[in-house]
Formats: sequence, C-alpha cells, structure tokens
Amino acid sequence: MISLERRLMLMENLGAYLSANEPAWREAVSRAGLFNPWFIEPFVDHAVSQICSRFLEPALLRSWASGFTFLNGRERNHTVGLVMAGNIPLVGFHDFLCVFLSGYRMKIKLSQKDEILWNHILSLLLQWEPGLEDRIATGGPLPGCDAYIATGSNGSARYFEYYFSSRPSLIRRNRTSVAWVDGHESRAELEGLARDILLYFGMGCRSVTQVWVPTGYDFLPLLEATAPFGFLADHHRYRNNLDYRLALLVLNRTPYMSRPHLLLVEDSSPFSPIGVLHYHYYEGARPAGLRPEERQDLQCIVGGDGIAWGNSQLPGLSDWADGVNTMDFLGSLQTRL
Repeated sequence: MISLERRLMLMENLGAYLSANEPAWREAVSRAGLFNPWFIEPFVDHAVSQICSRFLEPALLRSWASGFTFLNGRERNHTVGLVMAGNIPLVGFHDFLCVFLSGYRMKIKLSQKDEILWNHILSLLLQWEPGLEDRIATGGPLPGCDAYIATGSNGSARYFEYYFSSRPSLIRRNRTSVAWVDGHESRAELEGLARDILLYFGMGCRSVTQVWVPTGYDFLPLLEATAPFGFLADHHRYRNNLDYRLALLVLNRTPYMSRPHLLLVEDSSPFSPIGVLHYHYYEGARPAGLRPEERQDLQCIVGGDGIAWGNSQLPGLSDWADGVNTMDFLGSLQTRL
C-alpha cells in the first residue's frame, strides 16, 4: 500500500525535480515544443514554475491536504477516469494531484497536444515508486471507470455528459476570464494585465480575453504595456491567426486598434479569438456587473476586488476550476460508489 505520506513525498520530489531543470526535463520540454508549436519554452517554464510554487511547495501542499479528512492514507480500489485538456502545458495537473492524493486508481486520457510532458512525469513517478504501476494507466478510451473528471469544449462536454451519464462525473466546459480597469492603473499593474492577457497566447481559461473600460478610456498605456510580448508576432501559428483576424476586420470595416502582436476590438462577448482582445465600455465609477448568463462562462475576474493584476495565471491549490471543489467531489465518492 502506498500511504498518504508517501504520496505527498512523491509530489514534493516531483516539485524539486521540476524546479531543478534537470537535463532530461529540458529535453522533454524541447520535444514538446517541436511536437506542439504552441508549447514554447517560456510558457512551459511558466506553467511548471506555477505548479512548483503554488501546488507542490511542501508546506503549502501539506497544509492544504490536512484540510480533507477523507485523505486517510487508504488506497481505494475504485478507478477515476481523467480526460485532460491540452490548451496549455500540464493544464490538468491540479486534477491529477487531487486524484493522486485521494488514493484512487487513475485511468488518464491525455490530450495528444500534451502527451510528451505528461509521459515524462508519469514515467518518473513509476520509476520512483514501482507500486504505482497498477494504480495509474494512460491511453485509450475510458469505459469501466467508476467516476470521471473531464475537461473540454462545450461540444465535448455534451458528449461526456452522455457517455458518462451512468457514473458520478465532474465535467468542465469552455471558460474564459475578463478584467475591468478604471484608468488609474500604474504601469506595473498594466504590465501585469498584459501577462494575464498574453501568457499562453491567451488560450487558457484563466486568460483575460475581454477588458471592461470606462467611457473615454485611453488605450495607449495598455497597448504599450504589452510590449514585452512583442515576440508573439514572430510565432508562425499565432501570426497566422492574427493576420486572418486582421483581414476579417478590414474586409468588414470593423474599427480596431492594434500592435503588431495584438488586436483590440469593441465587442460585448467575453470570448475572443486568438490574437484579439475584446473591450467593452461601462458608465460610472465601476461596472454595474456582468450579466448572469455571462458570469457562468467566466473562470475569473481580474481587477477591482477580483484577482490582482498579473495573477490570473497563478492559481493556488484552492482555486477550483469552474468554482467546483474537486476534493469535495472525490470525497463524496466514498458514499456514492
């Protein structure tokens, strides 16, 4: 039996390994970028740094785990199926961590976009603890699991709901994030907002894809604050998306503002295409609030009394995806299965 203490130690060892930037890990990062051009090294490194400092830091991890009484060290014979997304590097790590510490068996359906990094991590864990060999499996469809955690698009979520309808399941859909500014932000705060917008090419559910601005807002300081991300304009896939969206705006005579690496367009939708940031005007001292039907599409709100500038891509252990407590779901399986 692999105790809870041993599982915690394995996660701490993983954090130390990733932080050390071992040559084998650098080689895996390089291969991942060759296979999936969206996984450029600066963004993979950011994702790994966040995992190490916010999820796997020993004191934080142990304090967080101590808050769940069902983590009693027992291994459980039920199997949880994990369907991983692949929009940003290691995006499903928090789900993996929760299930791993819970002691359930796991069957993981990796995204083809993110197989290399995950396979490297899983092979390390099996090397360090051979007893995990019959506890963690990857590949293929997921029939026969006792419960499921699945992340995907709105379209795939409908498929998951049908396919997993007979079992307890936690299914996540498309989400995005917005920010609201009042025009008094400092240069440092705007640079933080630029990170919230452009890290991972704006492809994460915590990426800011729309900003709410006061009427008459001067966009120039915000545009200038995005300058550190000018290198995105040289990324061929991002550039193709940017050029395509620019052509549509020109053909449709839609007003826009731009930098070589970003387009700004007025649009009420919180969802924007790659390379485009939507903005929406509000009256008064602060936004009156997003409509209820829009809030259900939001992962987080940056600015004001929401998440601090530059921190949307730095979730902590208790920042639950879609606002649903994954550990509560796993704990409930003891009485549901």
